[in-house]
Amino acid sequence: QVQLVESGGGSVQPGGSLRLSCVASGFSISNYAMNWYRQVPGQKREFVAAIGRAGDSAITSDSVKGRAAISRDNDKNTLWLEMNALKIEDTAVYICNAVGTSDTGTSQSIWGQGTQVTVSS
Repeated sequence: QVQLVESGGGSVQPGGSLRLSCVASGFSISNYAMNWYRQVPGQKREFVAAIGRAGDSAITSDSVKGRAAISRDNDKNTLWLEMNALKIEDTAVYICNAVGTSDTGTSQSIWGQGTQVTVSS
């Protein structure tokens, strides 16, 4: 079964840090670009960060630039998002996404269920 499972979310005070993980199963992330998005109920899903298949290129959104780092380990089939200096406005469900081509040549976009991050004092 192809799936992405996020973890590492929780409640943290402003200025704190979290490291989110996304573990893939049923497929190898080495063939996929990996992304983090976040979503607040009632709002559009917002892009947070992306990393290329080999991990040699990464971008972050302006909203988290300088405070977030995306990384991956293809051997561990795992993606991470490390966030520092968290702000109240970072509160959201953080969702992992894989985009690429399956072994059968089918284009795929795979989504996880998300992990809740709550930043409050």
